[in-house]
Amino acid sequence: MMTLKNYGYIETEDVPDGLLPGRITELRREQFTVMTERGEVTAVLKGSFYYQADMPTDFPCVGDFVLLRYNNIGDSLIVKVLPRRSKFSRADYAGHAAGYAKTILEQVVATNFDVVFILTSLNQDFNVNRILRYLTQARQSGGKPVIILTKADLVTEDHAMLTEVKQRISDVPVHVISSHTRLGLNELDTYLAPGQTVVFLGMSGVGKSSLLNALIENDVMKVQAIREDDSRGRHTTTHRQLFMLPSGAMVIDTPGMRELGLFDADEGIHASFADVEALFAQCRFTDCRHKTEPGCAVLSALADGSLQHERWENYISQQSENKYVQHKTNYLIEKRAKNKINRIQSKQTNKSGGRKK
Repeated sequence: MMTLKNYGYIETEDVPDGLLPGRITELRREQFTVMTERGEVTAVLKGSFYYQADMPTDFPCVGDFVLLRYNNIGDSLIVKVLPRRSKFSRADYAGHAAGYAKTILEQVVATNFDVVFILTSLNQDFNVNRILRYLTQARQSGGKPVIILTKADLVTEDHAMLTEVKQRISDVPVHVISSHTRLGLNELDTYLAPGQTVVFLGMSGVGKSSLLNALIENDVMKVQAIREDDSRGRHTTTHRQLFMLPSGAMVIDTPGMRELGLFDADEGIHASFADVEALFAQCRFTDCRHKTEPGCAVLSALADGSLQHERWENYISQQSENKYVQHKTNYLIEKRAKNKINRIQSKQTNKSGGRKK
């Protein structure tokens, strides 16, 4: 018998009378699909969410565990989002190019997962630098990153690409697969134990939908052909959804992302570039900028080849983007905090005026 524990639910706090715990498995516009002990229900947000939430991240996301007020004849009401053990976020520039956004929002892509599958295809669109960006944010998320190189059936030699990934990313598991021939799929079983949740991340056309179909052993997702000129695809997944696999593991499939904007990625950068930052302690000056200073360990490492120029440039690029995003985000947080204080003071003033009357 299927229970909410099969969906990864662990009771961390008492559930108030009249409320029912559940896990969000799908979001379409403003309607949620939630798995509960009473089965699958549709739900909407309680009205208070819209004026009590300080940031968009306070709203529920696919993968979240929630408490809802059950309604057996209509939409149930989601009244609370339970604490998240992991989340994958990206910077949302709100329709503007990265360099022109006045404010930047955090867009939560998925929550409460154990493993992050970073998918990239072995075709013309293969790009290790892009994998590194996903890897930084995956490490920030709290999930275990795993790199999946897809579409092995479309290439005759994948050794060079596999070697490049393993040389530049030596501390993360890498698997080469083909969803169509099922090459390498058995290697993924270790991540797909009952109760485990895996989130799929990658650009359009890398084979997320094909892999999901192969793992679930059914064509649950539509698969579109990629463009032949650049090996890129169109969006097949248009919304986020959680699927239960025959193994008892769950997969959160996400729409392909053309660009992954790093968000609040300090810890992810530290984890991804620990070897680079270890050099800073060896510099002669504690405030070394690693540009022209004498006794700079970074410049020495670049000169003798122990630190590759491309790796250093990737580190600088990610740090620069992360600081830019934090600056823009802090502006929005401060603005919303002031607005909230003003609303509270206004309510207090109105109440005080009412008593005088």
